[in-house]
Amino acid sequence: MLNLQKIINVFNNFEDAISKFQEVDTVVNFASSRSVYDSTLEFMKYKQIKTISIIAEGVPERYARKILHEAKKREVLIIGPATVGGIKPGCFKIGNTGGMMDNIISSKLYRPGSVSYVSKSGGMSNELNNIISRKTDGVYEGIAIGGDRYPGSTFIDHLLRFENDLNCKVLVLLGGVGGIEEYQVCNALRDGRIKKPLIAWCIGTCAKMFATEVQFGHAGALAQSDLETADAKNKALKDAGAIVPETFEKLPLALHETYQKLVSERIIVPTSEPEIPKVPIDYSWAQELGLVRKPASFVSTICDDRGQELMYAGMRISDVFKESIGIGGVLSLLWFKRRLPEYACKFIEMILMLTADHGPAVSGAHNTIVTARAGKDLISSLCSGLLTIGDRFGGALD
Repeated sequence: MLNLQKIINVFNNFEDAISKFQEVDTVVNFASSRSVYDSTLEFMKYKQIKTISIIAEGVPERYARKILHEAKKREVLIIGPATVGGIKPGCFKIGNTGGMMDNIISSKLYRPGSVSYVSKSGGMSNELNNIISRKTDGVYEGIAIGGDRYPGSTFIDHLLRFENDLNCKVLVLLGGVGGIEEYQVCNALRDGRIKKPLIAWCIGTCAKMFATEVQFGHAGALAQSDLETADAKNKALKDAGAIVPETFEKLPLALHETYQKLVSERIIVPTSEPEIPKVPIDYSWAQELGLVRKPASFVSTICDDRGQELMYAGMRISDVFKESIGIGGVLSLLWFKRRLPEYACKFIEMILMLTADHGPAVSGAHNTIVTARAGKDLISSLCSGLLTIGDRFGGALD
């Protein structure tokens, strides 16, 4: 029977989808950079929509600013543009966050932990998933805000959410070169809006080693003033009270020490690890790793099992039954590789009927007949049959 609960509804327009599912308040927009502006504005017309994640890269800055302005007016949270989305382990994930299923399992993203992070980089958010899973009890929530110059939501928007979530115990900020959003976090640390331990690092401290300005991948990863450099922001975050390691390589250690301190203070109470869910490995990936091979299909001049149905000399087995070609017709296909006339098929079936008896002396009688038809005398024919009867004569006895 068909399980209707597993069917995914598809609609031609957003209005029909909203009218059918009025409880929906979050949209993941996979539209391209050419159409994402119009579609996002359409989503925001509906008051029930409170969060929109924009995956597209290359959204023109003018459109990004308009989307941001409209979202603030309508009190809609925008994640992106140019984001891989976010993840809340054990609940949901947006876009490609977390990577393939094997990476989700290895990073323990199938159950919630105590650490929440916000990152500009989507690729580095997956690295954070890995680091946090190894040095703490795991990720509680993770968001990649996107690397464009004008992100729809900034670090402070999500860190304040994490601060107000009682299940989140540790905050992690991964910033970068360009922009001044990190300074809003510094202000929140100073005025007490963020009280939970915050581990922060801004990537791009190597920029000072280059003689000219360097843009690090993202559209917004370019320092246009001293305030936008990674070194300046790391210093500001440390002065404001964040835990800022000397290098990114030391971030896992800082995270582990902070976690252990909270465990010792009983702020975090580790729980027993649940059973790891069994996820079937992707066939293409397993084949690439050499873990599986494609089942062999046998092809000969009379049969072919490469498709969904067995073939007899090019004739489907279902057609063999539909047309009732009989045993003679089947043998004509398998032996002679073509359909024989009906009289020839009946002759084949007559031979089978004459030789179908499996009694103990059948082969003896058969040998006598064959010898006689070969032109031998009567005594020789009888002997050829009689001398094959016995414990060793095979045939039907075997």
